[in-house]
Amino acid sequence: MSEFYSEKDVQREVTELQGKSATAARLFDIRRIIGGLFVVYGVIVTIAGFTASDADIDKAEGVNINLWTGLGMLALGVFFLVWLKLRPVAPPPPDVVPGDEARE
Repeated sequence: MSEFYSEKDVQREVTELQGKSATAARLFDIRRIIGGLFVVYGVIVTIAGFTASDADIDKAEGVNINLWTGLGMLALGVFFLVWLKLRPVAPPPPDVVPGDEARE
């Protein structure tokens, strides 16, 4: 048995799919992924920097490289996440089919 859809049903389904598509675009924004990974790895490397032994610091010629690298990674990750918060992905403009204005 075939089902017949009215034009309003089709329009409603299209609107729902556009909403889901916009949500997926915001969810998988590359800034969120990069920022999250840099924050996670930054925390791990910073902890490694805090627990570095004197021998590890001597290998790096007196610089606690894990601490500084971890803090840099944290700063970059926070930058990406703040950027995402301040400039979110704009939803795509609604598609207007020529002639739809006359039907309404």
